[in-house]
Amino acid sequence: MPKLIANALLFQLGWLVCVFAGDSPWLLIVAVIIGVHLLWLSSWAAEGKLLLSVFLAGSALDSFLLNLGVFDFGEERQLIPLWLALLWLLLASTLNHCLAWTAQPWWRGSILGALGAPLSYYGGAKIAGVALPLGTWQTLAILALVWAVVMPVLHGFAKLYRAQYQQHLRSRHSA
Repeated sequence: MPKLIANALLFQLGWLVCVFAGDSPWLLIVAVIIGVHLLWLSSWAAEGKLLLSVFLAGSALDSFLLNLGVFDFGEERQLIPLWLALLWLLLASTLNHCLAWTAQPWWRGSILGALGAPLSYYGGAKIAGVALPLGTWQTLAILALVWAVVMPVLHGFAKLYRAQYQQHLRSRHSA
């Protein structure tokens, strides 16, 4: 239980750093948070593929939403800023830990995604000065629908990579 609480607190600290710091050197704190996560709660071997996959897939998804006009960062851009991409990395660090309870049954993740993600985006947008050109309620509705699907998919990534890692360990021990 203490490790689950630490995981949640590390995520929350990282979220605050990202939305308040923007693309500044303060984002190095996120590297420290991920380092602490990998050294104390997990390992690169166990979660490296998951962290990278969620970081890349999530960054692509948010960049797609940006290009659809869901977000406006106040400048012409095709890719989301680093601070928003790092939030995906931080989220990935919670999937096998403090958010593991949302993996089964699948609808738990859907409900959490549909309710929690829009609130997180809304709060982050307010703090970071991100405009929502489609309107607040329309944007929250879009994000709720997207995240009702995204969370179960992310848990699918976590399950796949966890199984691969366990198979790797079994094959090493049987050799």
